[in-house]
Amino acid sequence: MSDKSQPDYHKQEKHHKHMEQLGKLGVVAANAYAMHEKHKAKKDPENSHDHKKKQEIATAIALGGVGFATHEKHEKKEAKKQEKKEAKEAKKHGDHKHFH
Repeated sequence: MSDKSQPDYHKQEKHHKHMEQLGKLGVVAANAYAMHEKHKAKKDPENSHDHKKKQEIATAIALGGVGFATHEKHEKKEAKKQEKKEAKEAKKHGDHKHFH
């Protein structure tokens, strides 16, 4: 088989790691915004209902980000597992390709 027909599991692993980190960053940002809106609700009683809604939305987004980051972590582990499996198969068959 040519190299182009085989998936590059190392590259996939790096991609999923990057996406996991972005997901975590999104969680931090959404959580910070939720805390900001919670503070605004206390400071601005006239508009506290609007601030509480924004806080709830930001909290939901943060929870979604946690799910996304968890999914990407799983995908990263799966790519790493596949890379190791492929390296073991190559070694078994005497193929001396170097895997990172």
